[in-house]
Amino acid sequence: MKSFAMSLKSLLLLLALAFTAHAADKVDINTASAEEMDRVLVNIGPSKASAIVKYRQENGPFKSVEELALVNGIGMKTVERNRDLMEVGARMAPAKPAKGTELKSVGRR
Repeated sequence: MKSFAMSLKSLLLLLALAFTAHAADKVDINTASAEEMDRVLVNIGPSKASAIVKYRQENGPFKSVEELALVNGIGMKTVERNRDLMEVGARMAPAKPAKGTELKSVGRR
């Protein structure tokens, strides 16, 4: 009887750890590769994950999770389904000077 109880406890612990590890998987949509997004996100396969990366490269980092709905093939339903699996990192796009205000190098004195 003791071995059965010990086996049951071990099984429960293993299941708890497995679900915890899976639940901890989050993907930063500003830094993740297409492979990472394909692995973690629900209903996001290789082609949609590649579309996300392409959009990010062309338009800069995402400011919010909702912005994913602007990617071709991804709607708000998919965004809502994956909300708890995604995060938007603090990485910001490099600042670009306003048109006509480019910095010019100054010679040394």
